[in-house]
Amino acid sequence: MRFRKPSVEPLEINLTPMIDCLLFLIIFLLLATSFDHYSRLNIVLPEADGVTTTEDPKKIEVAVQEDGSYLVNGTALGANNEAALINMIKQRAGDDRNMLFVIAADGNASHQSVVRVMDVAGKLGFVNLNISTVTPKEGALAMQPVTAN
Repeated sequence: MRFRKPSVEPLEINLTPMIDCLLFLIIFLLLATSFDHYSRLNIVLPEADGVTTTEDPKKIEVAVQEDGSYLVNGTALGANNEAALINMIKQRAGDDRNMLFVIAADGNASHQSVVRVMDVAGKLGFVNLNISTVTPKEGALAMQPVTAN
């Protein structure tokens, strides 16, 4: 008996289905991705309808001016750095950390200056922090000071 030698078919890898799948994935990703919103932030700034403050003699008020300089209870600091701000607040507050801490910042003051005051208040342990704002009266240009918790 004579057996025939089995013929070996050459192996061939068909790449067409793999390419089709990759193209479908690329098209899906292009259609599912939005490219026009990558750098835009939709921020709605809050309006302050706070309660008007009553004059409290035991409070720390830090004013942040447009140029980034600070005033603590109306007294200007010698240097506009964090160490000088901490020293002045410690002098004014003593050991009382429950007193009202008010930040009154100019509308054109840098955000970093305001955040520095908030950071100092947090480091010193103040728990009653308010930000001073103004609300316009209807039909008039006058402003009245209010605080928002």
